[in-house]
Amino acid sequence: MDVAGYRPRTVVSGGPLELAVMWGGFPLLGAGAGWLLAAATGWLAGLSWVPFQDFIELLDRLPEPQATIGTITVGVLGGLVVAGIGTAERLIVTVDAAQVRLRRSGTGRDVARAETRVVFVDDGHLVLLDADGAELAREPTDLPSAPLAAAFRAHGWGWADGDPHRSAYRLWVPDLPGLPAGADALLRARERALGRNRRDDVRELRRELGRIGVVVRDEGKRQYWRAVTPEAGRPTSAEREPGGR
Repeated sequence: MDVAGYRPRTVVSGGPLELAVMWGGFPLLGAGAGWLLAAATGWLAGLSWVPFQDFIELLDRLPEPQATIGTITVGVLGGLVVAGIGTAERLIVTVDAAQVRLRRSGTGRDVARAETRVVFVDDGHLVLLDADGAELAREPTDLPSAPLAAAFRAHGWGWADGDPHRSAYRLWVPDLPGLPAGADALLRARERALGRNRRDDVRELRRELGRIGVVVRDEGKRQYWRAVTPEAGRPTSAEREPGGR
């Protein structure tokens, strides 16, 4: 029952244990790496093929215990930076009977259950599809599938154990016939962005492809695509929400 705007909801996240591992474990690993580097500088300085020889020789000339303290400090700081990045990249999923909120890095987006036909995990991504098979959301996550499935099913969402459209994907090759107008150019641009590891461009080009009715999935650097097939009489996602995500 929704009372004064309240609806029972389920939150799925890594929880406090994940935070404890990141903020405790990564600095400890960094400290250990710093100690090992300080202990091995004399040996590494004698190996001409080891990279960063100038830096290693500088460390080798520093007096002790300053050298060891310095490398351990740098390692701890590096571990804290990694923990901060990991915390910012955590996906927190909040599900209720009407919508799901996907929150990361202090920003969130909501997807309504009424717009969503099925939810599943695919290759490390939480994916929500509408009735036409178009993607409403695709968020990278390392959350386990079991608690996600339990949360969505508990609130009446359609959950699948895998991509129900997986067999519809075709390997993209340049000038492949059957693609909607403009899709080949976008896939070429996305191939270049994948090769250069430009993740923001890869995501934006995925959205552009979605606007013209093409869903894309990656296996390594290879792109596979399928066309969205709207149900008879239904507008496409792009028609329902011009310029949408």
